Amino acid sequence: MTNTDVRVAAGTADRDLIVRLAFGSMAAQTLRAAVRLRVVELVGGTSRRAADVAVDAGAEPQPMTRLLRALTGLGLMREDTPDSFSVTPAGALLDPGRPDSLTSFVGMFTEPVVLRAWEHLDDSVRTGEVAFDTVFGTDFFHHLAQHPELSAEFNVAMSQAVSEAAAALPYAFDFGRFTRVTDVGGGGGTLLAGVLAAHPGLTGVVFDTVEGLAGTPRTMERHGLEERCSLIAGDFFRSVPGGSDLYLMKSVLHDWTDDQAVTILSHCREVLPPGGLVLIVEPVLPEIVDTDTDTDAEADATDGGVTYLSDLNMLVNVGGRERTRREFEEVCRRAGLSLSSVTPLTEAAPYSLIEAVAGETG
Repeated sequence: MTNTDVRVAAGTADRDLIVRLAFGSMAAQTLRAAVRLRVVELVGGTSRRAADVAVDAGAEPQPMTRLLRALTGLGLMREDTPDSFSVTPAGALLDPGRPDSLTSFVGMFTEPVVLRAWEHLDDSVRTGEVAFDTVFGTDFFHHLAQHPELSAEFNVAMSQAVSEAAAALPYAFDFGRFTRVTDVGGGGGTLLAGVLAAHPGLTGVVFDTVEGLAGTPRTMERHGLEERCSLIAGDFFRSVPGGSDLYLMKSVLHDWTDDQAVTILSHCREVLPPGGLVLIVEPVLPEIVDTDTDTDAEADATDGGVTYLSDLNMLVNVGGRERTRREFEEVCRRAGLSLSSVTPLTEAAPYSLIEAVAGETG
């Protein structure tokens, strides 16, 4: 291959990358249509003709064929024979009947309310302001509180998003040295239920807003944990309930600015007993983005760019951010905590376990 051939090949690959990225929002809307039309559920565990799926979905045969072929191109379906399709393992995650379903997650992150602020990403980058607040005249969480159906969908989506961590966390951290854990901002209780189920000697508290706790009783009943888990409604910007020796937070701090994160952590520090611990479960960004790295830890942290997109989502929708280790150390220090270790949660990448103990304020 000549130097010219190499340059042409590289140029083609670069163009292909840009085109794929430009079509990214269309791929997301294809997922949304598949969920809304229940395509995966209707195809089921066999191979079905597109025309039959269309009848069951109340759709037209030719457009349904085109949708199923697009899903095939995205790796979610297989076209077994002309116009007959079956579901791939990845596509099966769009079946709402599965315990590991991601249908609500897809629904929430393709929801027009969430995407509206993204249209103003450039404004948020210029000003540092939260685009959502400007577009809707209120912040994201107050908007959820004013729209119960959307709030319920958000809660289910967050429970689906946490399911992988809920399966991995109980066996990746030594919960046996603690007696009671409070899941701060624990929402539907999926994460804490996984921890309590794996550690019978532990009791727990899910602490969240009234809206956040709406589905939590059902989660605890489903796992038979009503006697071992209390639900406390409140505002972590005002206080955190005492009485636990472990305070757990997953995907909470990234919703908030550094000053707000310090406030939440400070309230945990105020009630932390001697020997107590704050356990933060969030991605930890590398100090430098290196897309050529071969190390597992850094590859997990960059997550194919998804964590950086999450960082921008925090910018436009809620005003928070993803953080590096140094940035976690700083917010912990300001809250009177000392970051003692950071361990990748390898079974639920890109998350890490960030341990913080009582320290001196600086």
